[in-house]
Amino acid sequence: MEQEVSKFAITSSAATQIAKILASEADGSCLRVAVQGGGCSGFSYIFSIDDTQTSDDLAFARDGITVLVDEMSLQYMEGSEIDWVDDLIGAAFQINNPNATASCGCGTSFDV
Repeated sequence: MEQEVSKFAITSSAATQIAKILASEADGSCLRVAVQGGGCSGFSYIFSIDDTQTSDDLAFARDGITVLVDEMSLQYMEGSEIDWVDDLIGAAFQINNPNATASCGCGTSFDV
């Protein structure tokens, strides 16, 4: 799996949380982040566990974990960073997307 650092970054706190999640999954499992149409602002992020990298996936690695993003989704997330945020309103993965022109209050949907 290749690492594409400039197109998509993973913070240390996100890598730590992803490692905790993947510890109970099958060997070779990765976190998959994708974009789909829908949500309050037009597009939404989808997170899933996957053990198969397809030909249109790019693999981003940090601290022993891998995040898969398909080429179509990366068009909407290029230059983004995945972070793990744990604050008063809850704990969740957050995508810091420089391409988003608007987002909803829940942080899971955006517009470009």
